[in-house]
Amino acid sequence: MRVVVIGAGMTGLVAARTLHERSAGNIDVVVVDKGRSPGGRMATRRIGAATFDHGAQFFTVRTPAFARRVDEWVDRGLVTVWNHGFDHDDGFPRYVAPGGMTSLAKDLATGLHVECSTLAFTLRRQTEPGTAGWAVVIDDGTTRSADHVILTTPLAQAFSLLADADVELDIATFRVDYDRTVCLLAVLDRPGAVAASGGEQPADHIFSFVGDNVSKGVSSVPALTFHTGAAWSEAHWDDDIDALGNALRAAAGPWLGGARIVEHQVKKWRFATPRTISPDPCWTSADRSIIVAGDAFAGPRIEGAHNSGLAAAHVVLR
Repeated sequence: MRVVVIGAGMTGLVAARTLHERSAGNIDVVVVDKGRSPGGRMATRRIGAATFDHGAQFFTVRTPAFARRVDEWVDRGLVTVWNHGFDHDDGFPRYVAPGGMTSLAKDLATGLHVECSTLAFTLRRQTEPGTAGWAVVIDDGTTRSADHVILTTPLAQAFSLLADADVELDIATFRVDYDRTVCLLAVLDRPGAVAASGGEQPADHIFSFVGDNVSKGVSSVPALTFHTGAAWSEAHWDDDIDALGNALRAAAGPWLGGARIVEHQVKKWRFATPRTISPDPCWTSADRSIIVAGDAFAGPRIEGAHNSGLAAAHVVLR
């Protein structure tokens, strides 16, 4: 059996890893991703000596399936508890990866066939005798044959890939918009003034999250990640990048204390958070050869993405 997974974020990598391990390598799994490295929104970036998580910042555990994965990561030293809440202890540990969130993606990708900088363009049915049911067409004109295709891209992109695939689609499932997030990564000349927990979820009209990457064990020098809220991100999405940087640097003042921003970058996440969540863990075509999964199904968190990837793999294994 041949399976192509489109997208090397948490969902795609968990699906591929599960298929690889449960089949003892007897399923040929290929993961393709348009990015330069696996991870998707589990993204870590360096600016000089500073290191930032600039996508997903932390995760919690609420389901047995994800708990098993996290316990294994803890045993191997890949993740640790950051805190138990930002302004009070709510009983749910916030986990972080000292190697940066991208280190978890790289660990999941170990031993898998992952092709980065590879953009899937469309899906095409194959009817020739002896061929797999699907050809995943890459933007360079090459193809990857598959009996099953697992799509883990944002739903608008998945819909585009399936538009010419002769698959009956439930339009309501794919007509989901996403909140956007603008991110300021700020290198400081001294420690900032983030709360003792290391993270804050401000109630102001600009920022939705502020995280101290030193507190998380990610950076060796002062480095703050600022995420803007959905409304502000939408209103300023098309602003000039320098204007965005100036506005966010000015708004960051309360979390700087006496520190000065010595270097910064602005990043954008177009598909940061799905606004509508499907009650199902994934979507499947009538013949179960196409599976669509991701955080728009099992919840807009790392845990949801993980569990949706597991569900997608189980569709193939059944």
